[in-house]
Amino acid sequence: MLQKHRISCALLTKYCGPAPLSAALSLAATGVTLAAPCTGPGAPTTTQTECLTAVQIPGNPLRSFDISWANPDRAEYYLGDRSNAGIDIINTKNNTFKRTIPGFVGIMLNSNGTVNNNISGPDGVTSHGRWLYAGDGDSTLKVIDLNAPTASAIKQSIPTGGSTRVDEMALTTDGKLLLAANNAEDPPFGTLFRANGDASISNVVIITKITVDPAIIPTGLGLSIEQPTWEPKTARFYVSIPQINVPAGCVPFSTGSNQCDGGMLVIDPTTLSTPTAVIGAFDSSTNTGVVPLNQCGPNGATVGAHENLLLGCTPSNLPGSTTTLVINAETKNYANIGGITGSDEVWFNPGDNRYYTGSSAAIKPADSPLGTGAVLGVIDGTSVLIETIPQSSGSHSVAADCKRNTIFVPQVAPVAVVGTGGDTNTTAGPGSPTVGSLICGSTNGCVAVYIHETDDKDDQDNVCQANEHQKDHHN
Repeated sequence: MLQKHRISCALLTKYCGPAPLSAALSLAATGVTLAAPCTGPGAPTTTQTECLTAVQIPGNPLRSFDISWANPDRAEYYLGDRSNAGIDIINTKNNTFKRTIPGFVGIMLNSNGTVNNNISGPDGVTSHGRWLYAGDGDSTLKVIDLNAPTASAIKQSIPTGGSTRVDEMALTTDGKLLLAANNAEDPPFGTLFRANGDASISNVVIITKITVDPAIIPTGLGLSIEQPTWEPKTARFYVSIPQINVPAGCVPFSTGSNQCDGGMLVIDPTTLSTPTAVIGAFDSSTNTGVVPLNQCGPNGATVGAHENLLLGCTPSNLPGSTTTLVINAETKNYANIGGITGSDEVWFNPGDNRYYTGSSAAIKPADSPLGTGAVLGVIDGTSVLIETIPQSSGSHSVAADCKRNTIFVPQVAPVAVVGTGGDTNTTAGPGSPTVGSLICGSTNGCVAVYIHETDDKDDQDNVCQANEHQKDHHN
């Protein structure tokens, strides 16, 4: 049996050989300046989660992107890349760029030149089998056939009736029901779709438009609903709500004693068959409704082991919050994790029993030389923070391939390259290399690839597959 080795990025060329000539020529044509990736503070040598390589994305430098998704069975990673108005696809077996699916609105700007996230796209993404679902900035859901040629991959574009983006989304385990959030509408709403499952032809249709009781999410205050996730044992969607009207009359985004905390919306899709539905306060007898949270204004949501949900709390929603929340889907018992906050997308990887957080608004330690607090957070399955790893400023997206224990974290290009929204996270002041450029080995932005080695690759595959079978059993 061959002894396993952890290969650092500096040794990749020695052991694996140089990049293929065609890839080098393609990147040269985009103007990307290549250097050794995985250097600097975003690739420390003392962490358990190691920087493995960086995947360059052809086209425009990465200024704006949204949520990402990994499909280990197809060995593919998908990124909602607004900078190139499409979904980037990376091969997770060899960590190389495959293609971009075009047809999205791309970056839309405010009058002051900043990115208007509310109408830019693509945004949220998720997948099941050959079908990829992505939200766009024009309030449409795009349905993509991953087995189709790039030019004809989008099979449906479905309006949801809003004027702003279709954002985060989640699928049931069998891929037959999809819940997507229009987070920037006022009031915000969700849409339940009948999705494709394992069908060979796309026939996605809207079932129900879902809103929350205005006593809980008042209109006119710019409140939202965010990331849904599907928990198969309870057979419910769980949706992060950044702020709710609890206590009644609280002031959104207040820094005083009258703060509005966040909530978690629990949805039973089998009860929704009418064109519209309004969901109110939590009802324990049906396990549906809005659950008030403690010390958490969440964006992201993911399902871990034992029906536990990790919610990506952030001080952007609840000023002053310093923790991340884990809550059980059945009991609603919860625990706060200290030392990590400011998360958007969060991901549970059954391959190593760890949560990963895209924490762009993490609280920066007082002795940190970095310009921002953006980190990749690593939390074990018992809800203990293991480590935080510096990332480019604005780094908020993360997904993991559980068969390979690789973790994908997009990085924005430096502000000097893309302007407002670019990476300003440096260690030596203005003009010095940014954290993202040192991770990427270029000034174009990239998708950084991290790895957490486990002792036995066969066990890793079995755990990953057993997790999927367990979900199927409960569904």
